[in-house]
Amino acid sequence: MNRQIYCGVSISATMAKLFGKTLVILTVLSGLLGSEAAMAEDPSIIEGLTPLSDPAASVEVPYQNIGTEPVLNNTPASAEKTDPMARVTSVSSLRDVQPTDWAFGALQSLVERYGCIEGYPDGTYRGNRAMTRYEFAAGLNSCLNRIQELIASLPQGIGKEDLASLQKLQEEFAAELASLRGRIDSLEARTARIENQQFSTTTKLSGLVMTYFGDVFGENAGPANNATYAHHTYLTLLTSFTGKDSLIVGLEASNLKTFNTATQFPTTDSIGTTNEARLAITGAEVYGFGDSDIGLSQLQYRLPINDKVAISFDAFASNRILSAPITGLNSLSSGPVSYFGKTAPLLYPVNQQTGIGLQWQIAPWFSMDFSLGRDFKTEDPGTGLFNAGYSASVRPVINLGRFRFSGSYMNSYSPAFGIDTFSGSNASRVVGAGPVIANTLFAGAFYRFSQSFEFGGAIAYSKARALGQGTKGDAEVWQFDADFVFYDVGKKGNTAGIIIGMQPRLTGTSNGALASAIGLEPGQRSDRDVGFHVEAFYNYQVSDNITITPGVFWLTAPNHDDRNPDVIVGVVRTSFSF
Repeated sequence: MNRQIYCGVSISATMAKLFGKTLVILTVLSGLLGSEAAMAEDPSIIEGLTPLSDPAASVEVPYQNIGTEPVLNNTPASAEKTDPMARVTSVSSLRDVQPTDWAFGALQSLVERYGCIEGYPDGTYRGNRAMTRYEFAAGLNSCLNRIQELIASLPQGIGKEDLASLQKLQEEFAAELASLRGRIDSLEARTARIENQQFSTTTKLSGLVMTYFGDVFGENAGPANNATYAHHTYLTLLTSFTGKDSLIVGLEASNLKTFNTATQFPTTDSIGTTNEARLAITGAEVYGFGDSDIGLSQLQYRLPINDKVAISFDAFASNRILSAPITGLNSLSSGPVSYFGKTAPLLYPVNQQTGIGLQWQIAPWFSMDFSLGRDFKTEDPGTGLFNAGYSASVRPVINLGRFRFSGSYMNSYSPAFGIDTFSGSNASRVVGAGPVIANTLFAGAFYRFSQSFEFGGAIAYSKARALGQGTKGDAEVWQFDADFVFYDVGKKGNTAGIIIGMQPRLTGTSNGALASAIGLEPGQRSDRDVGFHVEAFYNYQVSDNITITPGVFWLTAPNHDDRNPDVIVGVVRTSFSF
């Protein structure tokens, strides 16, 4: 790959040098042809170079998938455009061209006599930028066409002296022309070989290392926690066998711990702490890894069936969302610092692992995701693939540029994990009342009002039925959030966000036995109060690979019980990607 890049740069430099010398040739030709013939023709008939987009003005797609992580960018797709180049009538209008430049005289002649040179809309020529073969061909062809027109306008054509001058110039640049011809022939041969070979199996390694420095403040939570510094690391091996498929092997290591909210109510077995102050879900908690041990966190194979349908086989992965998320807030490296701020927890029950996913791109603006997942114990012959818990979901996605919408319906069954999502109140997990079957609905939407501001939100509802002996009954759980996102804050590429929401909350149960089994006090049938999650973060992009994100979130009425004092979590996350 490096040799190919070097070859391309070398050829571009040679063509740029040759084109510069061509300017000199054409200037000499202009003297040979005479000023009268030049003035007899209107230079405006020459259209000049084909319009090119300004590399400095390029924009990015707002939300894109890289591997399995969406990235938060800054410009909506509807804002993408190509700036046309403008014909230059005077060299003085090019603000980056000076009389001291070595090709100033040649450029002046081509611009003011023949009009076959164009500049960019910002008034620059960018003479030091490397040119492509297409640019070279277009510029040379335009000027040569102009010369041919001038020759045809002469009464007696070109004399012997003119032909002698042209022959002398051809001999002078013979070495450059021969060198360029040889390089082009070599490049064409290598290109043909690559095309014949089509594709070779390639594995790409990418990584994400995140460090967290944080502490907790609050009447009860402050003394129960100390300042911590931890890491969360991902390594991904992405292999393609055909150029269209992908085998994803994900490795993970972390020593990150969840802060203690130190809740005292309700006064049942659930007293102590909740998952509301969680920063992330780690392999140590889900898969049983030790602190900083490297373990498998993803094993997934994706391939397209045709140009509209793709399928994903997941031997070890819980994420079967194939269509790009409608927001970049769930980015691990540039989104909010809390787990709740990054995702919709009710859509991600912790017990799912093995499964299959299918994406159907019905239209450019509309797609559907279908998934079927199984419980953790599918590798255990005592449980097997068909006796474990499961989840089945369908997810429509609408992307109209500024407006984006996503919905979801999920039916799930878990023998032991309820609808635990590692968030919200302890009772909202619906754990302790036997096997649980649930139907979950979700709807979320975002609208980009301008290049600097976006607003969106989501709401989710889960109707869970416990099937335990003596605890059979129904439970209802809700969550919601409203999100304000600001782009290019303080510096282009930086983002800031404010999130106001409610983590999963148990809003009702059908009987006292069920309520007591999942951790509520006698006589209580739902979480006692409504606690809110209020979060603010600022994402400072140091470089393309380093991001620093300070953030703070405030939990009112932890465990959805206002008898528990508020909790404030402050975090500085630093992300390194490669």
